Amino acid sequence: MTAPLAADRVHVRAPGKLNLFFEVGGVQADGYHDVASAYQAVSLYEDVWAQPSDEFTVSIAGSVDVSGVPADDRNLALRAARLLAQRAGYDGGVHLDIRKYVPVAGGMGGGSADAAAALVACDALWGTDVGTGELQRLAARLGADVPFALMGGTAVGTGRGDQLNPALAKGRFDWVIVPSDVGLSTPEVYEHLDLLRKRTGGALAPRDIGVARAPAVDPGVLQALRAGDPVALAERVRNDLQAAALSLRPELRDALELGEHSGALVGMISGSGPTLAFLAADPESALELQVTLSAGGLTALHVHGPVTGARVMGN
Repeated sequence: MTAPLAADRVHVRAPGKLNLFFEVGGVQADGYHDVASAYQAVSLYEDVWAQPSDEFTVSIAGSVDVSGVPADDRNLALRAARLLAQRAGYDGGVHLDIRKYVPVAGGMGGGSADAAAALVACDALWGTDVGTGELQRLAARLGADVPFALMGGTAVGTGRGDQLNPALAKGRFDWVIVPSDVGLSTPEVYEHLDLLRKRTGGALAPRDIGVARAPAVDPGVLQALRAGDPVALAERVRNDLQAAALSLRPELRDALELGEHSGALVGMISGSGPTLAFLAADPESALELQVTLSAGGLTALHVHGPVTGARVMGN
C-alpha cells in the first residue's frame, strides 16, 4: 500500500571503493569465484536524489562518460529501488537522479554505490524504515560490492565479497587514482584470469587455494591498516585480477611504471580495472604525484580513505 511520503526529495551520497587486497579462488560449479578482499571506501562519490513518481525512472549525468550506463530496468539503482518497494509493500514509484563521479566499469564500484545510495534514499523518501540489517540483506542480493558501499570505512569481504566484517584502519590513507576512458568488463577479466591460470599451470593462483583453504586476506594488510602505516601496506597490497587486466589492456603498464617511478609507494589495478590506484606516503606526496601524472598527460585524482558509507545529505 502507498503511505504518506516521509520526504519530498532525498539526497544520498555513497563512496567508490578500492580493493587493497584481492585474492581470487578457483572457479566454482556455478561459474562464480570465492574471493577475499580488503575494501576501503574513498572520497570519490556518487550522488543520488530520489523524488516521488508514479513510475520507476532514472536520469544519469556526471563528470565521467555515462553513455554506457543503462537508464532502464538494467540499471542497478533502479533494481535496488524496486527491490525495496517489493520488500516494504510500497506500490508507488520513484525518480532517481544520479550524478556519477566514479569511473564507469573502472573497478571502483560506482554502480554498486548508486544501488546503495538508492536503497538509503528510497528508505528515507518512503519512510519504510526497514533497518540497517535488512538494507544490507537487500544489498547483498544486488551484487557483491553493494553491501560495502552501504557500510563504508574499511572491511574484509569473503565468499563472493559480500560477507563483510569491519576492519580497523587508523588515520588516513592517501591515493592517486588514474581512470581510463574505456572500461573493462568484470566477467571478462575473471574469464581471462581463469584462462591465464590454465595456460600457466596454476602459476597465477596461490599454491593452496582450493586445496587447503579458502581465499583469505593477508594478515599483514590488516596489521598495516591498524597501524595506519602506508609503507607497510604498500608491501602487502595484491590484486589477483591485475595480471588479467594488464593482459587485456597492456598499455596500462606504462602508466603503472610512471606512477611507481614518480614517488608512489606502490601502484595497482583497482578491482577488475582498468582504473589505477597509487598509494602515497602522505597528502603532500599524493599532491606531488598527482601533478607529475597530470603533466604526463594522464587524468589523476587525489582521494583519501577510509570514508563513511551511503548517507543522507542536506539538499
